Amino acid sequence: MPLESTHPIISRQEFEQLFESLKNWAKWGDHDERGTINYITPDKIRAAAALVRSGRSVSMAIPINTVAGPDNPNPATHYMANTHDIDVGSGKLRFATDYLGMQFHGDCHTHMDALCHIAYADQLYNGIPASTVNVRGAARLDVTAYAHGVVGRGVMIDAARYRQVKWLEPGQAVTRAEIEAIERAEGVALSEGDIMVFRTGHHRRRMELGAWDPGYTGQGRAGLDPLALTLLHERRVAAFLPDGDGETVPSYVEGLQYPIHPLQIAAMGMLCADSCSWRSWPKYARPSGAGSSWLSSRRCVCRTAPAAHSIR
Repeated sequence: MPLESTHPIISRQEFEQLFESLKNWAKWGDHDERGTINYITPDKIRAAAALVRSGRSVSMAIPINTVAGPDNPNPATHYMANTHDIDVGSGKLRFATDYLGMQFHGDCHTHMDALCHIAYADQLYNGIPASTVNVRGAARLDVTAYAHGVVGRGVMIDAARYRQVKWLEPGQAVTRAEIEAIERAEGVALSEGDIMVFRTGHHRRRMELGAWDPGYTGQGRAGLDPLALTLLHERRVAAFLPDGDGETVPSYVEGLQYPIHPLQIAAMGMLCADSCSWRSWPKYARPSGAGSSWLSSRRCVCRTAPAAHSIR
């Protein structure tokens, strides 16, 4: 897993300073459990709704994957519980029902991360003790914070298209400067309350080359430069939806394998949704690497849970 030779290594001291600079703790009060979605106000939602032109509905969810693979060690379990050949004792009436069981987190299941998902230095977002999450679930910061859905303006940052490649190769990182260049190329800027939709081409690579291990025992993955999060913090971005999980593997932070998650979730309190799909977007997307649109989420939520499934 090669690192990009032009990218500097971030020391742990520099990371700690970055973490402190990105903190939104107590910004919305000591008991806040919503984090950056507080930036999505009713006025922001009304403004986003005015962007609708075609009325098309485009899914960003990956089909639920029931096949094990190098990037899917915990495949979903699905089976039919009842089919129409079973007499339920009601004459001509029949029912079909099914069962679905899954571990939401992973590279083959589109899901939202609750703010209880990540602890850093024994603390969750807003300084809440990591001990509030145990085998019974999460007492604080669970996914029900998003139970009413998340809607707003989605701003597409397509790094692969901007670089004019099918996908970024594992280990490649998108910097703050590159995000700003994509904005300039399209004439769209991330602003307060926006939902950043970020594409490296992760799932296109999977479809064309096959599944691979994107972790430290495999080839790695493309993602964000940790310093790029300063832009999201300054612009007050509300949510981050990547086609991977935002992490660059291997990491550019000394001694820390996955720096993006603690910065976004534990420090910033940002809603993140991993493993989104862009398969349905190309025919509607604008020709450059960015654009804005109305975006909404639909999810199945379970109180005390650290994740929810389905993004639209």
